[in-house]
Amino acid sequence: MTSTEIFRSDPYLSSNDATVVAVLEEGLILDKTVFYPEGGGQPGDIGRIANNTFEADVTNTIKSTDGILHLIDNKLGSISAGDDVKIDIDWERRYSLMRMHTALHILCSIVDGAVTGGSVGVQKSRLDFDIPGERPDKERLTQQLMEIVDRNYPVVSSWISDQELQENPDLTRTMSVKPPTGTGQVRMIRIGDAIDFQPCGGTHVKSTGEIGKIKVSKIENKGKQNRRINLTWDN
Repeated sequence: MTSTEIFRSDPYLSSNDATVVAVLEEGLILDKTVFYPEGGGQPGDIGRIANNTFEADVTNTIKSTDGILHLIDNKLGSISAGDDVKIDIDWERRYSLMRMHTALHILCSIVDGAVTGGSVGVQKSRLDFDIPGERPDKERLTQQLMEIVDRNYPVVSSWISDQELQENPDLTRTMSVKPPTGTGQVRMIRIGDAIDFQPCGGTHVKSTGEIGKIKVSKIENKGKQNRRINLTWDN
């Protein structure tokens, strides 16, 4: 059982009509969805789902063996497989995550080190790097980050085969998260011509200028060579 993943082709679409294909104890599986399921360090979307006889809050979206599962709470009315519904994501939250996720790609491109972990948040995000020697300077990283943001480089997605990725292992920067392989094709995200190009299944903005003012707020030592670099909005 699979759902059409509308968020992959159009991350700016905040709602869609869908049909319920399964009602589970935890929530609903739909035939198509704009809701991004938790994964790759990015939280799952939240929002609302409703029709004329039913409404509920979507408290999280996750991947399950049955498909993309919309976890629901505060239910009013009843719902059955085959019913048509409208779903709406919390767009303000999603857009912040898109901007943050894209900013982390830029950070990845300016730090020389393998990524060992990471997390995308609405107000604060981080990447952990394996960096030998002294830790980077946060003011210098912020300056480099904002230079790329202000130049408003395009952010585009494309596809390569699983085999191409296997033959080019340097394209994978993240040691802690496996690239989204297994379907024969891997989704790639490119920033500018040569700033960043790596596999990623998350949601991103169309250009770096949409990120806005952001800064490296703190760099922490998390081991002999592990450095945690935190990003926050610079309001």
